[in-house]
Amino acid sequence: MGPGEVEEERTYAWAGGRLPGDPVPDPGLGDETAPPRPRRLTPRSLARALPALLIAGGVLYGLLTPREFTAVPFFTAAPLIAAPLSSLRTTVLTGAAAVVAMYAVRSRGGEHSAAGVVTDVVTVASVALLAVAINRVVRLGDRRLASAREIAEAAQRAVLPEPAARIGGFEIAACYEAARQDAFIGGDLYAVQDSPYGVRLIVGDVRGKGMGAVAAVAVVIGAFREAAEREDTLEAVAQRLERALAREGTRREAVDAFEGFTTAVLAELPHGDGLVRVLSRGHPPPLLLYADGTLRTLAAPEPALPLGMGDLGIWPDEVMEERFPDGATLLLYTDGLSEARDALGRFYDPERRLAGRAYPGPAALLGTLADEVRRHSGGMTDDMALLAVRHPGLSPTVTGRPPSA
Repeated sequence: MGPGEVEEERTYAWAGGRLPGDPVPDPGLGDETAPPRPRRLTPRSLARALPALLIAGGVLYGLLTPREFTAVPFFTAAPLIAAPLSSLRTTVLTGAAAVVAMYAVRSRGGEHSAAGVVTDVVTVASVALLAVAINRVVRLGDRRLASAREIAEAAQRAVLPEPAARIGGFEIAACYEAARQDAFIGGDLYAVQDSPYGVRLIVGDVRGKGMGAVAAVAVVIGAFREAAEREDTLEAVAQRLERALAREGTRREAVDAFEGFTTAVLAELPHGDGLVRVLSRGHPPPLLLYADGTLRTLAAPEPALPLGMGDLGIWPDEVMEERFPDGATLLLYTDGLSEARDALGRFYDPERRLAGRAYPGPAALLGTLADEVRRHSGGMTDDMALLAVRHPGLSPTVTGRPPSA
């Protein structure tokens, strides 16, 4: 397997392998048959070459122009550009090269006054020292940013741990896509908990963004895990979540310190019954994909208020029950999937896109969905959480080709 294929396999490994429709590589091919990847010029690589180009340009400018013209701007710009983009060693060498080139250009022929030469050289040297200081500040900021990212990754693993691939006999896969590239966690959530009453799941979306949303996510998931173990019905689990959000809200002083409500869908897969029970609190309905490609939307018969809005009124929770046969897959998602828009403002419709398609497992399904949403919207515009559960059975035939528009 060539380097390019290795990188591609790493990219798709989290989704359980190649995406449907990808060509299957010939297992007999080795590294010797993989064509070398052509090097591409990137803006960053061009920017790193710019200091050397500026020094060369300064030398040519000094040699080809009258002596009263100065090339100081070329030689001072070189180390300043190298400072944020290059290492300390490269920045020091760039500054030294600029000082030497400045001296060589200004002192050629011996016709310049010593004061003028010294002034220009000192100017370039001073800017070179400033560039070294800038480089150290930038590198320190990079280390702090890397540390913050590591902490964010650890927080995501703690708050939204990736579920095991198999829980209670069911195949499980989860995916979280953040809208911001520098963010690892936001207001979307998922959790899976095996319990005496079956495998229980939740997917939700907290109102708002930022640390307030993350705090609400932690509260909801913590309350769900405890309630899933203790409560004998999904209705009781939902009520426990309602009370947990209300209790936490009274502890916060500022209005925006804690997010006010959370849309959520709860699901229960009793052991050995071949059933799925669903309870929705103002959340997009789950989808049930059968092995033959048939799709069913598990929409609640009556809409219910999101969690955390119990003070507005009491609506009895209604649980929907459906058969969950071998080979079927239950998909729970947040509105980052269903509200993703393309350049013309058209929403991504998971029901239409998934109808008539089948996948070998939940990981392949989520990998395909995430890839299609990114292509549809040109990048993530909202956080998206996906959770898929497959009833064990015969693997369906892979027909992952989307329907025609």
